[in-house]
Amino acid sequence: MIVKENQTLSLALLVLVLLNYSNTVVGDPLITGLFVFGDSLVDVGNNNFLSSIARANYYPYGVDFEFGTTGRFSNGKTFVDFLARMLGVPYPPAFADPNTNGARILGGVNYASAAAGILDESGQHYGQRYTLSQQVLNFETNTLNQLRTMMGASKLTDYLAKSISILAFGSNDYINNYLLSTYPSQYTYTPQQFANLLLNRYARQLLALYSVGLRKFLVAGIGPLGCIPNQRAQAPSGRCNDYANQILGTFNEGLKPLMDELNKRCPGAIFVSFNTYAAVGDILNNPATFGFNTVDRACCGIGRNQGQITCLPYVMPCFNRNQFVFWDAFHPTDAVNAILARKAAYGSSMDYWYPFNLFNITLNQ
Repeated sequence: MIVKENQTLSLALLVLVLLNYSNTVVGDPLITGLFVFGDSLVDVGNNNFLSSIARANYYPYGVDFEFGTTGRFSNGKTFVDFLARMLGVPYPPAFADPNTNGARILGGVNYASAAAGILDESGQHYGQRYTLSQQVLNFETNTLNQLRTMMGASKLTDYLAKSISILAFGSNDYINNYLLSTYPSQYTYTPQQFANLLLNRYARQLLALYSVGLRKFLVAGIGPLGCIPNQRAQAPSGRCNDYANQILGTFNEGLKPLMDELNKRCPGAIFVSFNTYAAVGDILNNPATFGFNTVDRACCGIGRNQGQITCLPYVMPCFNRNQFVFWDAFHPTDAVNAILARKAAYGSSMDYWYPFNLFNITLNQ
């Protein structure tokens, strides 16, 4: 069932939403900074500076992005790019970029790294990556020190309290760990045990970020991985990989009680979760409603469902990209990211958010 989105969005935020395709930030920002931690779904080029085969620093990646090919694993904007525009701040720059220092970090920083997981070992066969623990360390030992030097301790406290941190992890812990026979996880843990391990490690790092001053957190769940082209290529024709979807339940459902526990333990903090599984599931179950006609294969790539090998350098992608749910074997198109961002910002909290949406976080200053 499609749930109608909240129509009571404030006029100021609505203007920002309508202008999110512009590179110019319009109006007063709703937050002081946006700090992004995650994997390839929100990576904006960190892996360009690492010894990794998980890179998107070539055409056709960025074919529809205003700055062209940047290292984003999309044809255009990421989920966080759209949210940044809605919140009135610039796109947070890649942490690993040597130019990300000084005044450039005042609007926030993006630490996300393709192939990164909650667990340090996830995705290690791709080479270097900033894992969740390393991303938190990068914030604590580098960015935080720079900010403290620039604004002083007292102003930094207020700045961090009015910033928002977005975290998007977990996909690689399944695709590039638990679901691979070359990793010991599936032989060591049941799906429930593995999910609980991830949630416990996640909680530890969220508490670490809280301990150094961050107060507002958006934690995205895992989407229906069994329906991405990479997993469809391993399933019976025309079907999603049902097992891959089923084992995500404990993790995704565990985010709600985790948010409750963190909100109790951390005075002055706001932890919310976004139900990515439900939001993407709506699109897959009702594609025409959202303007899509292709849900079972990627816009670029080769092999079954164009999902066995991802986008090859300088190979022309499909032309009707806005009608495809999936850009490559693992990632959604710019059009899907725009929908997810709208749901995240002001969608129904009952279906997509717990305990409330991103716009409500900004009201708590």
